[in-house]
Amino acid sequence: MKVAFVGKGGSGKTTTSSLFIRHLAAERAPVVAIDADINQHLGVALGMPEEQSADVPALGAHLAEIKEYLRGDNPRIASADEMVKTTPPGRGSRLLRFDGHDPVHALSRQVDGVTFMATGPFDEDDLGVSCYHGKTGAMEMYLNHLVDGPGEYVVADMTAGADTFASGLFTRFDVLFLVVEPTRKGVAVYRQYTGHASDFGVRIAVVGNKVQTAEDEAYLREHVGPDLLAVIGHQPAVRAMEQGRPFDLDSLDDAARKALRCLQDEVDAQPKDWARYQRQANEFHVRNAESWANKAVGVDLTRQIDPGFVLGPDAPMGA
Repeated sequence: MKVAFVGKGGSGKTTTSSLFIRHLAAERAPVVAIDADINQHLGVALGMPEEQSADVPALGAHLAEIKEYLRGDNPRIASADEMVKTTPPGRGSRLLRFDGHDPVHALSRQVDGVTFMATGPFDEDDLGVSCYHGKTGAMEMYLNHLVDGPGEYVVADMTAGADTFASGLFTRFDVLFLVVEPTRKGVAVYRQYTGHASDFGVRIAVVGNKVQTAEDEAYLREHVGPDLLAVIGHQPAVRAMEQGRPFDLDSLDDAARKALRCLQDEVDAQPKDWARYQRQANEFHVRNAESWANKAVGVDLTRQIDPGFVLGPDAPMGA
């Protein structure tokens, strides 16, 4: 399953996603964690020293190599230069698996049983000349070519705001966990996200965060309704973690541990529809090709779509 944590800035999505990742790792599940936030803090939240986290190779800095590897000998992709972030896989493309020894997973680092990857920070060289979509595009390619198996999880901490809805990236996830504070701004973001996703069958579940009172929880239930999956209240152990002190999941209270289990149950309950996944990849590739990519690259990129190909465990892995 592919999972994203989204929400407005300051909602606590990095902390919440790190707790969920730690929970999955404690269950001995295979987990790939991706820091796709413009502010790269997930590695530290997972327990990596800051200097080690800063040395994790950035997917966005290796975009050319990632394209060249993934296109394989797909005859519909003439060169890596003709591959954009939405280019879907087809026959001849190289697909990825969790246990694969490939150049993409070689960019990861291990932290407490978790395979950690990072899209890379937005730095001074990017100012005025590029947007962060160029870095998250590397993750979009990774998700488009990954055949995740039963009991395997990709968990991404996304950038704040609605950028997840750019280029159809939001359809690359089986579940979007929207971290919402019990405030009017938090509820407004919930309405924005559900409005964007309503026509695409993507499951959005709300995780109430910074819920301190029964009134806070009641406020969320009033405005979010059945989409409110779990709430996490004030956790002194989390504050200690954010201050750099030792942390483990046993330091959380029972309600928080139950909430993390609830999140896993929600993810595990989602059906895996590979045909829809491929169909939506093709749809958004056409949209992007016709709106900007054809002009940028100079060829008709809609021809990259292989109508007889469906990503999944039975798809050919490519050379």
